[in-house]
Amino acid sequence: MTDLLKAKLSRRKVLQAAAIGAAGLDPALRAAVWAQGSDKPEKEEVKIGFIPLTDCASVVMASVLGIDKKYGVKIVPSKEASWAGVRDKMVNGDLDFAHVLYGLIYGVHLGTAGPKKDMAVLMTLNNNGQAITLSKKLADKGAVDGPSLAKMMATDKREYTFAQTFPTGTHAMWIYYWMAASGINPLKDAKSIVVPPPQMVANMRIGNMDGFCVGEPWGQRAIMDGIGVTAITTQDIWKDHPEKVLGTTSEFVQKNPNTCRAVTAAILEAGRWIDTGLQNKNKMAETIAEKSYVNTSVDAINQRILGRYTNGMGKNWDDSNFMKFYNDGAVNFPYLSDGMWFLTQHKRWGLIKEHPDYLKVATEINKIDIYKQAATASKTPVPKDTMRTSKLMDGVVWDGKNPKAYADGFKVHA
Repeated sequence: MTDLLKAKLSRRKVLQAAAIGAAGLDPALRAAVWAQGSDKPEKEEVKIGFIPLTDCASVVMASVLGIDKKYGVKIVPSKEASWAGVRDKMVNGDLDFAHVLYGLIYGVHLGTAGPKKDMAVLMTLNNNGQAITLSKKLADKGAVDGPSLAKMMATDKREYTFAQTFPTGTHAMWIYYWMAASGINPLKDAKSIVVPPPQMVANMRIGNMDGFCVGEPWGQRAIMDGIGVTAITTQDIWKDHPEKVLGTTSEFVQKNPNTCRAVTAAILEAGRWIDTGLQNKNKMAETIAEKSYVNTSVDAINQRILGRYTNGMGKNWDDSNFMKFYNDGAVNFPYLSDGMWFLTQHKRWGLIKEHPDYLKVATEINKIDIYKQAATASKTPVPKDTMRTSKLMDGVVWDGKNPKAYADGFKVHA
């Protein structure tokens, strides 16, 4: 090493140290220094796929508000047509990351959702905010919830069709769990079909389905269009359930760990911005309603993100467990138990034949170390435990401690 090079390196260290010291009082400057120092992102422009749903908001707003630049990256949101398309583009490397279904990532990792590839979950993007919609025709005949639907299906015999958005995804698991809790076997007593989220309302309008589970704003849109009713929200199936995640391939994480940290930190900050006050939520709704994102009216989005619900049958209520993107950091931690829960349901419904090593798979996929580093950069609190305990709608408690027994313990299964 030449004396000139040594001098340059020493000067750089002094400048970095000075900058870090100066940044001590300014989180924005500190983040900028973090992005330009030894943790400089390997890939500075990244393409993130998203499906037109309200819960793509933190990805979109990280880009629109320029939060990404603070962490040394440029997020390019890429609107996609279906979850299968998102899966294929992630596996092929056409997308760097995606706003994606939790169970899709696990399905690809195990090879139960098409092509098999090692995958990664970097963070949870949101909790809550999905719904199960029944057709107005069913509701008019008296099927307005699980028990009344079960009664109708037992007495009015015909083929009933229910739609979800991807075989191993969250919406399939929510509607299966809900139906089974009322004694309906979703795979034996009904026909299950896959429909991309933006096409749900149009398909119900022409009579292709009796019900569907999807993310907002499409549940609210069905009510506004007078073709469906909300039978249950997913937060009433599982309060503060994990929903979409920031997903990528394990290979991308290995090659671009700094990029992964930077993007995660930027989206964490965007989620915090969304959850901070009415003005920000309304600004978010106006932004993502645009044609380039969700492509719907603002009023289809801006009520349920504030917890203002109507079920299409005259009931209105305020729900404190509405869709949340940050909630003081409680939303975003990639709990191992959350990932394991989806595996238990995949086993329950025959999507996987044998019990996997639940904890091992979740540990492979959920990149907790990278999340913690991004949380530090964005000043996001981190929970002490990688597992959490939840009680679902039927009173069954999930804590991740005995996944085999949990998966085998349901009366209704494949």
